[in-house]
Amino acid sequence: MRKSKFSSEQIAKILKEFDQGKSVVDITREHGVSSASFYKWRSKYAGMNSKELKRLKELEDENRRLKQMYATLALDHQMAKEIY
Repeated sequence: MRKSKFSSEQIAKILKEFDQGKSVVDITREHGVSSASFYKWRSKYAGMNSKELKRLKELEDENRRLKQMYATLALDHQMAKEIY
């Protein structure tokens, strides 16, 4: 999956600008982000500060790594069962 060019602090700052009354059009133009990305961030990270957002991203990365490890181990286990 492609890594975002915006850090968690930047995303939190952009969402805070919207909460302070700035329009979506102005925000997307100023920061060079699409309105679809903005609304996706808003639905996913609404009400979070930058610390919570950073922690969430770390947990998502860890979850992705663990799922990959499980898939590899399950495949190894399946191959071992077929050999014996």
